Amino acid sequence: MGAVVGTLTLQTSRRRPSRDNLDDDLELSVVCHRPEGLEQLEAQTNFSKKELQVLYRGFKNECPSGAVNEETFKQIYSQFFPHGDASTYAHYLFNSFDSSQNGSIKFEDFVTALSILLRGTTTEKLEWTFNLYDINRDGYINKEEMTNIVKAIYDMMGRFTYPALKTDTPKQHVDAFFQKMDKNRDGVVTLDEFILSCQEDENIMRSLQLFENVI
Repeated sequence: MGAVVGTLTLQTSRRRPSRDNLDDDLELSVVCHRPEGLEQLEAQTNFSKKELQVLYRGFKNECPSGAVNEETFKQIYSQFFPHGDASTYAHYLFNSFDSSQNGSIKFEDFVTALSILLRGTTTEKLEWTFNLYDINRDGYINKEEMTNIVKAIYDMMGRFTYPALKTDTPKQHVDAFFQKMDKNRDGVVTLDEFILSCQEDENIMRSLQLFENVI
């Protein structure tokens, strides 16, 4: 999650403006985004209005059009993984952020997902992760979907990852996950199975937390 936050809010972290300048900037952000939109987002997320204003300013600095398409998102994301190929994982991540499935990520999409990833409950974070793995959005995770996501993560980490990753490591991870998650052995993992398995097994939870670090 640090990659997305670090890029889209880059301008806000480069300097610490004075209180007067910050208030002026926040006022301009409200005018651009319309106060009623921020008030609605405040009610829907775990961010305060001032936090949303600062996030919006950073988002607009990096995305002047107010939205990010998939190609731009991939370019931004790939900067954080120069030794690997981040394009496939960025594609899956983009689809998870693009809640309306219209081919672009608006500020509302970004901040809603960010609220869950940074300040959501464990269950909310697991639900979001489940939806990331559920590529075809049919309500189930099959082995192919999980393999695609895990392989994309390893491709993104690149050959310079330490310690070196074996070519069969993604398959080993998926086999281990499914052995524990697919409770009724029907070949797919439901949301309930996913959450229950993660809560029961600290090893699975740690693995998922490692994957979340690349969001």
